[in-house]
Amino acid sequence: MTTPSTPAVPDTAPAPEAPKGKKVLKKVGGIVVAIVVAVAVKLALPHLTGEAPVHAKVGECVVVTGAENDPKVDTADCSSGKPDLYKVEKVFEDTFDLAKCGEELSALAQQLDSDKFVLCLSEVKK
Repeated sequence: MTTPSTPAVPDTAPAPEAPKGKKVLKKVGGIVVAIVVAVAVKLALPHLTGEAPVHAKVGECVVVTGAENDPKVDTADCSSGKPDLYKVEKVFEDTFDLAKCGEELSALAQQLDSDKFVLCLSEVKK
């Protein structure tokens, strides 16, 4: 007489579950990554699309276009003869005080996040 063989046990045993701490860590890590990506997009997008304020230096020229409540500023060659061409006479950091430019100069306040400044401009004659 033969001895009956032991029944085969299937190899499909359930995988051990990850500890709850690892699941929580993965969720928190995903949230942190999402926040970092959102902040990076918020900070980089204006620079990539050209919407960031131009922080021109004294002596440089800029072209100012767009609506008065949403001006677009681009640097330009002072001898370009473009319309709306201005020369930067003064720059005041960390302020929106347009009065600092006085009566004789045009003033333009700009901000991107915490970077705020006022450009004092004189019109370049053609």
